[in-house]
Amino acid sequence: MNTVSAQAAAAGPAALHEPRYLGDVDIEQLRQHVPVTRRRLEAGQHLYRAGQPFNALFLVNVGCLKTCELSDDGREQVTGFRMRGDLIGAESIGLRGYACDVVALEAGEVWELPYPPMLSACLRIPELQARLTSALAEEIRHDRSWMLALGTLGAERRVASFLLDLAARYGRLGFSACHFILRMSRADIASFLALKHETVSRVLSRLQERGLILVERREIRILDADGLREAEPATLH
Repeated sequence: MNTVSAQAAAAGPAALHEPRYLGDVDIEQLRQHVPVTRRRLEAGQHLYRAGQPFNALFLVNVGCLKTCELSDDGREQVTGFRMRGDLIGAESIGLRGYACDVVALEAGEVWELPYPPMLSACLRIPELQARLTSALAEEIRHDRSWMLALGTLGAERRVASFLLDLAARYGRLGFSACHFILRMSRADIASFLALKHETVSRVLSRLQERGLILVERREIRILDADGLREAEPATLH
């Protein structure tokens, strides 16, 4: 394994272990009120599908998952990527069925948190209610930020912003914020950024030519974060 591969491997899924906290909530305290089930997932496996009865939230412990919906013409539209510590299913609260599909991008594990018991637990654990409210607010802010980005930024800025956002998320998880592996495919990135697959590949090559990043298949090394933040829209044909 070369140096790039060896360092990027550190950003891969960690060995399965139990998290101590869900946000500010003690997991052991939560278990006193909610039957928590650990679920293993394989790459390509659905956690749930749109329309399936909504009955639980899920906390990502290991791995990366994508959320997606079907567009009007029947194509899959990726709407987000979820990593360790993210709460999945909050977008479906108040609905009878889940609002989107969730698919594992790699082998991993989620914690299933039945929703009715979670509601009851919120009455007993104020920190849990605050965590759920915070998760909803954060998801709304994040989605709004990306909606503005997709409506105002060119292709190069979109890809650069995506890499910086992903780097920040890895950094918060304790991994390298400048060297990581893309768990999602170029096609998934293109769908999320409302670009063509070929455009994403060309932008990555262009950013590498400018010395801002180093790309080796799915391995990304950010060489100049400031330059990446200032990347100008590219003219792509």
